[in-house]
Amino acid sequence: MIGTPLRRLRLLLSLLCCFALLAACGSAATVVPATTASASSAAPTTAAVAAASPTTAPAASATTTPRAAASASTSPASTVAATRTAITVLAGSPVAAASRAASPAAARPTLPVTVKDKDGKDVTITDVSRIIPLNGDVTEIVFALGLGGNVIATDTSATYPAEAVKLPKIGYQRTLNAEGILALKPTVIIGLDSAGPTPVLEQLRGAGVPVYIFSAPATLDGPLVKIKAVGAALGVPTAAEALATKTKGEIASALALAAKATKKPVVMFLYLRGTQTQQIGGQGSTADTLIASAGGIDAGTAAGVTNYKPITAEAIVAGQPELILVLTAGLQSVGGIDGLLQIPGIDQTPAGKNRRVLDYDDLYLLGFGPRTGQALRDLVIGLHPELK
Repeated sequence: MIGTPLRRLRLLLSLLCCFALLAACGSAATVVPATTASASSAAPTTAAVAAASPTTAPAASATTTPRAAASASTSPASTVAATRTAITVLAGSPVAAASRAASPAAARPTLPVTVKDKDGKDVTITDVSRIIPLNGDVTEIVFALGLGGNVIATDTSATYPAEAVKLPKIGYQRTLNAEGILALKPTVIIGLDSAGPTPVLEQLRGAGVPVYIFSAPATLDGPLVKIKAVGAALGVPTAAEALATKTKGEIASALALAAKATKKPVVMFLYLRGTQTQQIGGQGSTADTLIASAGGIDAGTAAGVTNYKPITAEAIVAGQPELILVLTAGLQSVGGIDGLLQIPGIDQTPAGKNRRVLDYDDLYLLGFGPRTGQALRDLVIGLHPELK
């Protein structure tokens, strides 16, 4: 009698152990699929974020400056948030934003078109499949209008967008060569009246290629005039109107920001190309327009300089600029700020003593193209840091 309960107890314990062992095995078997499912479900989440970023990032990049994009890179609260933030910042970075801005959807030109050039002569354009823009700002506009894929060559001043830089070069806009251009078999050539020389343009026309040369003012209306002129000539006036409206809005926004400034710093623009070319900008120059629009006083204009004149120590000292504005390539050509201070007279100005120098990319600042509003806003903040 005693043995029987003991055997029953042992049997019961054995059964409990078996159940426990089976439960443990079942639990382990469940863990594996759960982990696999978790991994597979995480991948679509990451992919979804990456897929979503091209849709959301352009809207941000259209209104976000590089500074804002950089400040948006804050420490996220979780791994997923970190992934999302990293992707968004990458897609919204200045380089990526520039690439998107420069590569819109391909346009569908309506041809033929007939437009009047700077001399009032009719130019009929029937084919835009092989475009050669003669100026950097015109190249930027052609790309922004969705016809970048039709551009077959550019001049050396075309430093934006990146796709344009990679194309064959026809030389500098003011010293063109007809033979080299004609060898590329363009169907249309388009440029500002600064392109030349005139005999080369006549030679191109004589070869039967439509050559459209137009002019634009060195004012804040200039970018809009250029955009509409290029759009009309290439058969995409609707796209040009939309781009002009966007550019006009960005310019207006920058002007509104400049209007909040309470001081007008004295700014001197210096055009530098090594020791061979060193000039002061003044009235009538695009730099003068930008300085005044950004809420500054152009030292060159105040000193009576018209357009550009060679630098003299006397003119620099007399101008007493608080800020010196230069092009990035120009600053590099003289050896940076240290080299700039070696130019006679600069170290005797408030700008030189305080090493207050602003530099911007050539085409970005002076191109007066679709990015003019962005460039003006950057200059406003450069002159008035308190408005940042």
